[in-house]
Amino acid sequence: QVQLVESGGGSVQAGGSLRLSCRAVSTRTIGDMGWYRQAAGNQREFLAAITRYGSSEYALSVKGRFAISRDNATNTVYLQMNSLKPEDTAVYYCNAQTIAYGDTYWGQGTQVAVAS
Repeated sequence: QVQLVESGGGSVQAGGSLRLSCRAVSTRTIGDMGWYRQAAGNQREFLAAITRYGSSEYALSVKGRFAISRDNATNTVYLQMNSLKPEDTAVYYCNAQTIAYGDTYWGQGTQVAVAS
């Protein structure tokens, strides 16, 4: 089992920054980790992912504004969000896969609200 604990959401003015954190609590080795978001009335949207070895990819909508990183020692993934826009308002979710089983786990979600 893997428990993902998110933190760092909140409210910010347009142009501001936030940093989200997500720690995976598990005895299993964690592989890929990522971030998604879901705005009201929309489907969950991929934002960024990072492998255990540090390779990352981003959705075009956030590339250049958001940065994903991780600390393997603590199984924590981060999402640094800069130049935030009102359309970034959503619930943000992290996920993680285990290497041994390839199964995917999700965090509880953290709300980000960007005011214009």
